Amino acid sequence: MADINPIDLQKALKGAEYPSDRNSLVELAKRNGAGQSLVDRLAGLDQDRFEGPDDVQKAVFG
Repeated sequence: MADINPIDLQKALKGAEYPSDRNSLVELAKRNGAGQSLVDRLAGLDQDRFEGPDDVQKAVFG
C-alpha cells in the first residue's frame, strides 16, 4: 500500500461537512480525486462516525 500522508488526506476531504459518516467521506475522497490507497484506507476504517477532521486523522494514522 502506498504511503498516505496528512496533506493527501486533507486534500481528499476538502469540503467535508462534520459530523460525517465513513461512507460519505469515502465518496467525497473519490470525487476529490484521492488515490485508491487512500480511498481503501478510509473505506476500511472501523469507526463509522467522525465529529471532525481530527477524528479522521486519528483513525487513519493512529
